[in-house]
Order: sequence, then C-alpha cells, then structure tokens
Amino acid sequence: MAVLDEPIKGVPMAKNYINGEWVESKGEIIDVVNPATYQTIGKVGISTKEEIDSAVQAAQEAFHDWRRTPPVTRCRYLFRFRELLEENFEEVSRVQTQEHGKCIDESRGETRRGIENVEVSCGIPTLMMGDCLEDIASGIDEYLIRQPLGVFGVIGPFNFPFMIPLWSAPYAVATGNTVVIKPSSEVPFSQTKITELAEEAGFPPGVWNMVHGGRTVVGGMLEHPNIQGITFVGSTPVMRDVIYPGCGKSGKRCIAQGGAANILVIMPDCNVEATIPGLMTSFFGNAGQRCLAGQTLVIVGDDDAFYKDFVEKVTDRARNIRVGYGLDESVQMGPVRDVHKKENILSYIETGLKEGATLKLDGRKAKEIVGNYPDTCFLGPTIMENVSREMRIVREEIFGPTMGIIRVKTLEDAIEICNESPYHNGHAIFTSNGKSARQFQYDCISGNIGINIGIDHRKPEMQVVFFRRIPEYGKEKVDLSFRSGTTGGTDNQRHTGTA
Repeated sequence: MAVLDEPIKGVPMAKNYINGEWVESKGEIIDVVNPATYQTIGKVGISTKEEIDSAVQAAQEAFHDWRRTPPVTRCRYLFRFRELLEENFEEVSRVQTQEHGKCIDESRGETRRGIENVEVSCGIPTLMMGDCLEDIASGIDEYLIRQPLGVFGVIGPFNFPFMIPLWSAPYAVATGNTVVIKPSSEVPFSQTKITELAEEAGFPPGVWNMVHGGRTVVGGMLEHPNIQGITFVGSTPVMRDVIYPGCGKSGKRCIAQGGAANILVIMPDCNVEATIPGLMTSFFGNAGQRCLAGQTLVIVGDDDAFYKDFVEKVTDRARNIRVGYGLDESVQMGPVRDVHKKENILSYIETGLKEGATLKLDGRKAKEIVGNYPDTCFLGPTIMENVSREMRIVREEIFGPTMGIIRVKTLEDAIEICNESPYHNGHAIFTSNGKSARQFQYDCISGNIGINIGIDHRKPEMQVVFFRRIPEYGKEKVDLSFRSGTTGGTDNQRHTGTA
C-alpha cells in the first residue's frame, strides 16, 4: 500500500509555548529523527532553567484569574479544544507515527484515548462537587470544598507522546489549575500540535504552557516552589530515584508511573483462536514499547501436545507480522524509537541466550521490511523458550518486541511467578474457567488485571491530586487508604502500580 502523506514538512523547530507566545529555546538544539526513515524531520531545544522558571511564573500569574473562572466557563474552552482535536484527528495521529514510529492504527487509537480524557474533563462541574454533613456536633455542619492548588507540571514519555499528557492536563485546567507540560524531547511535535490547538481553543495566556527539554527542565519543575504537583510517566529508575523523592522533598503532590515486566498466563482451557491475536497485540504492538506490554508468557499444564501446538501457532502468527513504516497502513509493527533502545533490546536477548534460553523466533534482524527503509531501528518479533523465572529477561523490563516462554504445572505456580516479579503493573490470564479467572484476579498482586485481554483498557478517570484539602476523615481518606487499580472486564478495584 502507498505511504500516507507525512504531516511534518521540512525541518521545523519545535518551540516553547510560554504565556501565550511561541518562543525558541535558548538551550542546545538537537535533531528529531524519524526512526523508520532515519531522516531528520525537525529540531528541538533543550531548554534552560530560566525558561522553565519563566513558564512557571506565567502559569502562577494566570492561576489567580483562572481559578476564579466558573467551572462551566472553563469547560467551554475544553469543549472547543475537544472539537479541534476531532477536526485534526488524522493529522495528529500521523504526527505521532512520523516522529515515534508506531503504526498509524496504533496512533489513531492513542488519539482516541487522549480525546476521551478531554471529554471526561468537560464534565468537571459535577466531578469536582464537594460534600456536606449536617450535625457533626450539636448545631455544627461540616462542608468539604474542593479547591484548585495552583500550577501543575506534566512530564510526558516518548512512547505515548499524544495521549499520556492528556491523562493530566485537561483535568488540571478544568479544576482551575494551570499547567506546564514537558514532552519528551525525542518526540516533541505531538504535544506541539496539541498546544497549537489549545491556543486556538482560546485558553487565556499562562493557563496552558509547554517547555521542551531534559533533566534541567525536570529538575526545575521539582525544585520550583510554585509547582504544586507533578504527574510523570517514564522509566522506573527516574520515577523511583528522581521524581517521587523529589516531590516528597519539596512537598508536591505526585502521580509517578514507572515501567513493568508484565506476565500473561495461558490456561489449557483457553480459547486458542481468540487468545493468539490478543497476544500479538500485547507483546508486539507498539514494538513492545509500552508499560502494559506482555514480556513473559507462562503456559500452565502438563499437556505436551497443547504446549507444542500453542507455541507453534503463536510463532507462526508472529513470524508473519508485517514490519515497516507505520504510515503504510498494511504494516503491523513499526521500528523501536531509536538506535540506543534497539541496542538495549538486543543486549537483553543476548543475556537471555547466555542464561539458557533458546530462540524459537529470531527477530534480532528484521527479515523483511515493507518498503525501502534502512534497518537502523527495526527489529522483528523475538520468541524465546526454555526461560526460567530467575532470568533477567523475566525480572527486568526489556521494552521491546520480545516474548519469553515459561512452562509451569499449576495456576498457583504461575501466580507465584507473577507475585515475585519486581514489577506489578499488569498481568493477565487467558482461560474459559471462571474459577481460574477469579483465583488469578484475587491472588495476583498487580495494578491491572486482564482476563482474556492482553492490554487492559484504562478508562479516563478523575485525577484526585488537583484539589486542596484531602480530608483527615471521610470517604476520600478511606479511598486514599485503599490500594486501587483496574480489572479488565469487571471494574473491580485492586492494587496499584502508581506511586
């Protein structure tokens, strides 16, 4: 099929957006490279501390009036913003593919999930209502009023450059806060396009700001006294060693989400024909670069015939995945984001082989790339057998298109492997037995549980960190005391992968 038109033309500069104005960064300028074509498609500045300080100051000054803007009025900006996102749906989707590498259908799905968060934020007048209790003591009533805090920093990852900042920013501005967004400098143009549309929607200057950069910008956010909270999605080391302790030290509210090494469990009673397509999406979708991607497949039971037949079917399906440039609509898997990420994935495959795993499908070099593109960032799907639970390819995050297969005797063994993992972001089970499904859901420690689904679809939910006064007693304190997450297909709330 023909390659779709590329929306990023020439080599544009991704500018900062501060106080309603587009300004070029004063910092070092680096290239933005399309990982499929390996051509430079733009440039972005690594902003300075002075630039992040300027953005925070603008956001703080805008907060005074924005906080006093009625919620229904704030929602009108968000309704217009949502309309503009819909009108530019295809363009913003193609931008994601051009700068990140993912397939266009994956980008369209990301765009839809992002817009859904804007839609939910449009209902903020009812979502932010307070509570009241009469006669807590004789003649005394108590009211809980939710009030905005001020400026929030939003730090986005490279793998979902459009969607993940929209997990936070619309809710923050809807509740009367202002935002400063820092996209990944690897993929700056998705958020640049979003910010252009936010400007067109008419948000007052200073309400919605964006600053490109790296460690200096993140450090400036963590240290700035006027930033009240941070939302972050990225690697576990940065989450654990930088973001979470940084917010704790400065007293900021924080949602910090890190990596994962997710495990999918196969019961011998699963619907094989329905299961395998889900495994392909889970392990190899987005080239394995997502925190809910499958990394290890645990097959339960002593039935040798089932095991061999199942693995052969999985391997055949993976072998036929079409690898290429994501703007070709026939392609099913794009490249990984850059050369360094590819080298890291390859090093994990080599480590697995040294530790005793064997290759069932070797994707270290993509066999056939659809179109005439360099193989610089491309990999094919890799499947490894004879994997054991203590191997690094099970216990550490690979973040690439790999599948390691472990065989165990019982469901209890499989759950034990899930629970001893250092990560508890998302695990799943494929079974036709309700008892097995409930046992897995009940006993497996994980932020997200999938039942006959590889990637648990998270609903847009209200972000609770954008208000003042989490009460000492009452429903919110009870909710705060629970571990919460999602169970695919049931809405039950259990455990969390969020700090």
